[in-house]
Amino acid sequence: MAAKADTIPVISKLYCSSSQVVLVVRRRPHGVNGGGFVVTNCSQKVVFRVDGCGVLGTKGELVLRDGNGDALLLIRRKGGMVEALSIHKKWKGYTFDYEGSQKLVFTLKEPRSCLAKNNTIRISIEPKGSSREWDFEIKGYFPDRNCSIIDSIGNIVAQIGVKKEVEELMASRDLYHVAVKPGIDQAFVLGVIAVLDYIYGESTRC
Repeated sequence: MAAKADTIPVISKLYCSSSQVVLVVRRRPHGVNGGGFVVTNCSQKVVFRVDGCGVLGTKGELVLRDGNGDALLLIRRKGGMVEALSIHKKWKGYTFDYEGSQKLVFTLKEPRSCLAKNNTIRISIEPKGSSREWDFEIKGYFPDRNCSIIDSIGNIVAQIGVKKEVEELMASRDLYHVAVKPGIDQAFVLGVIAVLDYIYGESTRC
């Protein structure tokens, strides 16, 4: 029962594992399949893929799919909301139910500038189950492939990095790994990574 209590399904409990899972993310070039990225597990089986602007033809829109190609998450950028006299753009992630209607499951607030490495990126789970302003935060700098998703009390729930041997072979950051902690929704983590990829002008952008 204790393990069940630690499970945090955002998209579905199907994507929450009782042990740590290491996934490999491989970016697709824009000239091949319109960019985006493919995610494989330790058996090299495709478990997720992300289609961005090059596939969908719409800026500010991303789709996370499962290994069979079925859409799990639609992520849209919402702009122009004025907060404290500065404009924050927000990304909203929606799941689909059996009837095809959308349900909001998370909101991510884009940083004011993508150039500064110390910008705070925070994610709120929807609907809000607590009085907290945010539930998860990005620590580190995604373009360096050295960052973590932490919860509101500072626990690391997912870590993004590049294995040393891969770094030595490839100068680019087209291949990296994501370690997702037990009980954490892997589909949610990959949805957040899809948004980071877009924010920093990588494979999901046109």
